[in-house]
Amino acid sequence: MHLPLNALRTFEAVASRLSFTKGAEALNVSPAAVSSQIRSLEERLDEPLFHRQGRNISLTAAGQALLPGVHRGLAELTQALRSLEEDRAGGVLNVTMVPSFLQKWLTPRLADFYRTHSEIDLRINADTNLVSFADTDFHAAIRYGRGEWPDLKASKLLDEWTIPVCSPEMLADIGPIDSVEDLTSYTLLQGDDELWPTWFNALGGPGMHRRGPRFNDSVSIVVAAEQGLGIGLVRWSLAAAELASGRLVRCFPHVTKSDFAYYFVAPPHYFDMPKVAVFRDWLEECCRVFPTPDMQDDPHD
Repeated sequence: MHLPLNALRTFEAVASRLSFTKGAEALNVSPAAVSSQIRSLEERLDEPLFHRQGRNISLTAAGQALLPGVHRGLAELTQALRSLEEDRAGGVLNVTMVPSFLQKWLTPRLADFYRTHSEIDLRINADTNLVSFADTDFHAAIRYGRGEWPDLKASKLLDEWTIPVCSPEMLADIGPIDSVEDLTSYTLLQGDDELWPTWFNALGGPGMHRRGPRFNDSVSIVVAAEQGLGIGLVRWSLAAAELASGRLVRCFPHVTKSDFAYYFVAPPHYFDMPKVAVFRDWLEECCRVFPTPDMQDDPHD
Protein backbone atom coordinates (compact mmCIF):
# COMPACT_ATOMS: atom_id res chain seq x y z
CA MET A 1 0.00 0.00 0.00
CA HIS A 2 1.38 3.39 -1.00
CA LEU A 3 1.22 5.88 1.87
CA PRO A 4 0.54 9.47 0.74
CA LEU A 5 3.06 10.99 3.17
CA ASN A 6 2.85 14.52 1.76
CA ALA A 7 -0.93 14.46 2.01
CA LEU A 8 -0.83 13.07 5.57
CA ARG A 9 1.72 15.67 6.60
CA THR A 10 -0.51 18.37 5.12
CA PHE A 11 -3.55 16.96 6.90
CA GLU A 12 -1.72 17.02 10.25
CA ALA A 13 -0.61 20.63 9.75
CA VAL A 14 -4.14 21.80 8.88
CA ALA A 15 -5.97 19.66 11.44
CA SER A 16 -3.68 20.72 14.29
CA ARG A 17 -4.39 24.38 13.54
CA LEU A 18 -7.92 24.10 12.10
CA SER A 19 -6.84 26.47 9.38
CA PHE A 20 -5.84 25.92 5.77
CA THR A 21 -3.96 29.23 5.77
CA LYS A 22 -1.97 28.53 8.94
CA GLY A 23 -1.28 24.98 7.79
CA ALA A 24 0.11 26.36 4.53
CA GLU A 25 2.30 28.82 6.44
CA ALA A 26 3.66 26.06 8.67
CA LEU A 27 4.58 23.97 5.64
CA ASN A 28 5.82 26.98 3.67
CA VAL A 29 3.56 26.19 0.71
CA SER A 30 0.60 27.94 -0.89
CA PRO A 31 -2.99 27.51 0.38
CA ALA A 32 -3.88 26.12 -3.04
CA ALA A 33 -1.27 23.37 -2.64
CA VAL A 34 -2.67 22.53 0.79
CA SER A 35 -6.22 22.35 -0.55
CA SER A 36 -5.06 20.06 -3.36
CA GLN A 37 -3.33 17.66 -0.96
CA ILE A 38 -6.35 17.53 1.38
CA ARG A 39 -8.71 16.95 -1.53
CA SER A 40 -6.58 14.09 -2.87
CA LEU A 41 -6.47 12.47 0.58
CA GLU A 42 -10.26 12.74 0.99
CA GLU A 43 -10.76 11.20 -2.45
CA ARG A 44 -8.38 8.38 -1.60
CA LEU A 45 -10.21 7.67 1.68
CA ASP A 46 -13.61 8.35 0.13
CA GLU A 47 -14.37 10.31 3.30
CA PRO A 48 -14.55 14.05 4.04
CA LEU A 49 -12.04 15.00 6.73
CA PHE A 50 -13.21 18.56 7.37
CA HIS A 51 -16.48 20.42 7.70
CA ARG A 52 -16.12 23.66 5.77
CA GLN A 53 -18.16 26.73 6.70
CA GLY A 54 -16.63 29.61 4.80
CA ARG A 55 -13.18 30.21 6.27
CA ASN A 56 -14.01 28.15 9.37
CA ILE A 57 -13.25 24.45 9.35
CA SER A 58 -13.70 21.62 11.86
CA LEU A 59 -12.83 17.96 11.82
CA THR A 60 -15.36 15.37 10.79
CA ALA A 61 -15.62 12.12 12.73
CA ALA A 62 -13.24 10.55 10.20
CA GLY A 63 -10.80 13.43 10.63
CA GLN A 64 -10.90 13.12 14.41
CA ALA A 65 -10.21 9.39 14.17
CA LEU A 66 -7.32 9.89 11.75
CA LEU A 67 -5.46 12.78 13.45
CA PRO A 68 -3.97 10.98 16.52
CA GLY A 69 -2.50 8.18 14.43
CA VAL A 70 -1.05 10.57 11.85
CA HIS A 71 0.42 12.79 14.56
CA ARG A 72 1.98 9.80 16.33
CA GLY A 73 3.31 8.28 13.12
CA LEU A 74 4.92 11.49 11.89
CA ALA A 75 6.52 12.07 15.30
CA GLU A 76 7.99 8.55 15.32
CA LEU A 77 9.21 8.96 11.76
CA THR A 78 10.90 12.24 12.63
CA GLN A 79 12.57 10.65 15.64
CA ALA A 80 13.73 7.67 13.59
CA LEU A 81 15.27 9.92 10.95
CA ARG A 82 16.97 12.03 13.62
CA SER A 83 18.41 8.92 15.23
CA LEU A 84 19.74 7.65 11.90
CA GLU A 85 21.42 10.98 11.22
CA GLU A 86 23.11 11.01 14.63
CA ASP A 87 23.85 7.30 15.00
CA ARG A 88 27.56 7.42 14.47
CA ALA A 89 30.61 7.18 16.67
CA GLY A 90 31.63 10.82 16.38
CA GLY A 91 30.15 14.27 16.11
CA VAL A 92 28.22 16.41 18.54
CA LEU A 93 27.20 14.86 21.86
CA ASN A 94 24.86 17.04 23.93
CA VAL A 95 24.78 16.26 27.67
CA THR A 96 23.09 18.09 30.54
CA MET A 97 23.82 17.91 34.26
CA VAL A 98 23.58 19.82 37.53
CA PRO A 99 26.15 22.67 37.76
CA SER A 100 27.71 21.49 41.03
CA PHE A 101 28.67 18.08 39.63
CA LEU A 102 30.10 19.70 36.51
CA GLN A 103 32.15 22.29 38.39
CA LYS A 104 33.60 20.24 41.22
CA TRP A 105 33.76 16.66 39.94
CA LEU A 106 33.61 16.41 36.16
CA THR A 107 35.54 19.47 34.91
CA PRO A 108 38.90 18.40 36.43
CA ARG A 109 38.59 15.10 34.54
CA LEU A 110 37.43 16.36 31.15
CA ALA A 111 40.92 16.92 29.71
CA ASP A 112 41.40 13.15 29.65
CA PHE A 113 38.16 12.64 27.72
CA TYR A 114 39.00 15.29 25.12
CA ARG A 115 42.49 13.85 24.74
CA THR A 116 41.35 10.25 24.26
CA HIS A 117 38.11 10.87 22.32
CA SER A 118 38.79 13.80 20.02
CA GLU A 119 36.27 12.41 17.52
CA ILE A 120 33.42 13.42 19.86
CA ASP A 121 32.37 17.05 20.13
CA LEU A 122 31.14 17.03 23.74
CA ARG A 123 28.80 19.91 24.56
CA ILE A 124 27.68 20.30 28.17
CA ASN A 125 24.71 22.19 29.53
CA ALA A 126 24.67 22.98 33.26
CA ASP A 127 21.12 23.29 34.56
CA THR A 128 19.31 22.42 37.77
CA ASN A 129 16.07 21.77 35.86
CA LEU A 130 15.31 18.39 34.33
CA VAL A 131 15.32 18.64 30.55
CA SER A 132 12.70 17.11 28.28
CA PHE A 133 14.54 14.86 25.85
CA ALA A 134 11.51 14.86 23.52
CA ASP A 135 11.66 18.64 23.10
CA THR A 136 15.42 19.18 22.97
CA ASP A 137 18.50 17.81 21.21
CA PHE A 138 20.12 16.41 24.36
CA HIS A 139 21.39 12.85 24.07
CA ALA A 140 22.00 12.14 27.75
CA ALA A 141 22.11 13.59 31.25
CA ILE A 142 23.82 13.08 34.59
CA ARG A 143 21.15 13.32 37.28
CA TYR A 144 21.18 13.20 41.06
CA GLY A 145 18.29 11.20 42.46
CA ARG A 146 16.92 7.75 43.18
CA GLY A 147 17.35 6.40 39.63
CA GLU A 148 13.67 6.52 38.70
CA TRP A 149 12.80 8.63 35.67
CA PRO A 150 9.86 7.50 33.49
CA ASP A 151 10.62 6.40 29.92
CA LEU A 152 14.39 6.76 30.42
CA LYS A 153 17.20 4.27 30.95
CA ALA A 154 19.44 4.94 33.94
CA SER A 155 22.78 3.53 35.04
CA LYS A 156 24.23 4.36 38.48
CA LEU A 157 27.54 6.19 38.42
CA LEU A 158 28.34 7.23 41.99
CA ASP A 159 26.96 6.80 45.47
CA GLU A 160 27.07 9.91 47.63
CA TRP A 161 27.85 10.73 51.28
CA THR A 162 27.50 13.85 53.41
CA ILE A 163 30.35 14.99 55.65
CA PRO A 164 30.79 17.94 58.06
CA VAL A 165 33.82 20.02 57.02
CA CYS A 166 35.46 23.34 57.82
CA SER A 167 38.68 25.19 57.12
CA PRO A 168 41.82 23.96 58.95
CA GLU A 169 42.15 27.42 60.52
CA MET A 170 38.64 27.22 61.95
CA LEU A 171 39.21 23.75 63.39
CA ALA A 172 42.47 24.94 64.98
CA ASP A 173 40.57 27.85 66.53
CA ILE A 174 37.59 25.93 67.91
CA GLY A 175 39.44 22.74 68.79
CA PRO A 176 38.18 19.15 68.46
CA ILE A 177 34.42 18.59 68.30
CA ASP A 178 33.67 15.62 70.52
CA SER A 179 29.90 15.24 70.25
CA VAL A 180 26.87 16.04 68.15
CA GLU A 181 25.75 18.42 70.88
CA ASP A 182 29.07 20.29 70.68
CA LEU A 183 28.62 20.66 66.94
CA THR A 184 25.41 22.63 67.45
CA SER A 185 27.37 25.38 69.24
CA TYR A 186 29.07 26.49 66.04
CA THR A 187 27.94 28.32 62.94
CA LEU A 188 26.47 25.80 60.52
CA LEU A 189 26.24 26.80 56.87
CA GLN A 190 22.74 26.30 55.47
CA GLY A 191 21.58 25.15 52.04
CA ASP A 192 18.24 24.95 50.29
CA ASP A 193 18.49 21.15 50.44
CA GLU A 194 18.20 21.28 54.27
CA LEU A 195 20.75 18.52 54.87
CA TRP A 196 21.48 19.40 58.50
CA PRO A 197 18.10 18.40 60.03
CA THR A 198 18.24 15.00 58.30
CA TRP A 199 21.83 14.50 59.39
CA PHE A 200 21.13 15.39 63.03
CA ASN A 201 18.08 13.18 63.04
CA ALA A 202 20.11 10.21 61.74
CA LEU A 203 22.50 10.63 64.69
CA GLY A 204 19.72 11.09 67.21
CA GLY A 205 20.98 14.58 67.88
CA PRO A 206 19.09 17.77 68.74
CA GLY A 207 16.73 19.24 66.21
CA MET A 208 17.73 22.84 66.94
CA HIS A 209 21.14 24.25 66.09
CA ARG A 210 22.87 27.53 65.47
CA ARG A 211 22.11 28.61 61.93
CA GLY A 212 24.62 30.38 59.75
CA PRO A 213 24.61 31.94 56.27
CA ARG A 214 22.31 30.34 53.71
CA PHE A 215 23.32 29.46 50.14
CA ASN A 216 21.19 28.17 47.29
CA ASP A 217 23.78 25.86 45.74
CA SER A 218 26.09 23.15 47.00
CA VAL A 219 29.32 24.55 45.57
CA SER A 220 28.88 27.83 47.45
CA ILE A 221 28.72 25.93 50.73
CA VAL A 222 32.02 24.19 49.93
CA VAL A 223 33.62 27.56 49.14
CA ALA A 224 32.14 29.22 52.25
CA ALA A 225 33.47 26.44 54.47
CA GLU A 226 36.89 26.78 52.85
CA GLN A 227 36.82 30.52 53.62
CA GLY A 228 36.12 29.88 57.30
CA LEU A 229 32.52 31.13 57.36
CA GLY A 230 31.28 28.11 59.26
CA ILE A 231 30.89 24.34 59.20
CA GLY A 232 29.39 22.93 56.02
CA LEU A 233 27.61 19.62 55.58
CA VAL A 234 28.77 18.83 52.05
CA ARG A 235 28.59 16.09 49.48
CA TRP A 236 31.71 13.97 49.36
CA SER A 237 31.93 14.17 45.56
CA LEU A 238 32.02 17.98 45.69
CA ALA A 239 34.56 18.34 48.50
CA ALA A 240 36.92 15.37 48.01
CA ALA A 241 39.53 17.44 46.15
CA GLU A 242 39.56 20.16 48.84
CA LEU A 243 39.86 17.54 51.57
CA ALA A 244 42.72 15.80 49.76
CA SER A 245 44.58 19.10 49.33
CA GLY A 246 44.02 20.20 52.93
CA ARG A 247 41.96 23.26 52.02
CA LEU A 248 39.14 21.61 54.00
CA VAL A 249 39.25 19.21 56.93
CA ARG A 250 36.71 16.88 58.46
CA CYS A 251 35.62 18.31 61.80
CA PHE A 252 33.47 15.38 62.93
CA PRO A 253 33.96 11.69 62.09
CA HIS A 254 30.42 10.68 61.18
CA VAL A 255 29.66 10.03 57.48
CA THR A 256 26.10 9.62 56.25
CA LYS A 257 25.32 7.82 53.02
CA SER A 258 22.76 9.66 50.92
CA ASP A 259 19.56 8.08 49.63
CA PHE A 260 20.41 9.75 46.31
CA ALA A 261 23.17 8.90 43.84
CA TYR A 262 24.44 10.13 40.48
CA TYR A 263 23.03 8.37 37.42
CA PHE A 264 23.74 8.42 33.72
CA VAL A 265 20.35 8.86 32.04
CA ALA A 266 19.25 8.76 28.41
CA PRO A 267 16.23 7.87 26.27
CA PRO A 268 16.32 4.21 25.17
CA HIS A 269 16.98 5.11 21.53
CA TYR A 270 20.10 7.12 22.56
CA PHE A 271 21.41 5.03 25.46
CA ASP A 272 23.51 2.63 23.35
CA MET A 273 24.32 5.02 20.49
CA PRO A 274 28.10 4.60 19.92
CA LYS A 275 29.18 8.10 20.97
CA VAL A 276 26.84 8.03 23.98
CA ALA A 277 28.18 4.63 25.02
CA VAL A 278 31.77 5.88 24.71
CA PHE A 279 31.06 8.78 27.06
CA ARG A 280 29.12 6.56 29.47
CA ASP A 281 31.91 3.97 29.59
CA TRP A 282 34.49 6.69 30.23
CA LEU A 283 32.37 8.13 33.05
CA GLU A 284 31.86 4.73 34.64
CA GLU A 285 35.61 4.12 34.70
CA CYS A 286 36.24 7.53 36.29
CA CYS A 287 33.62 6.75 38.91
CA ARG A 288 35.02 3.27 39.54
CA VAL A 289 38.42 4.65 40.58
CA PHE A 290 36.98 7.58 42.56
CA PRO A 291 37.63 6.82 46.26
CA THR A 292 34.87 6.55 48.84
CA PRO A 293 35.25 8.56 52.05
CA ASP A 294 37.31 7.10 54.87
CA MET A 295 34.83 5.79 57.44
CA GLN A 296 36.59 7.11 60.51
CA ASP A 297 35.66 5.54 63.80
CA ASP A 298 32.66 7.33 65.27
CA PRO A 299 32.77 7.34 69.07
CA HIS A 300 28.98 7.68 69.10
CA ASP A 301 28.30 4.42 67.24
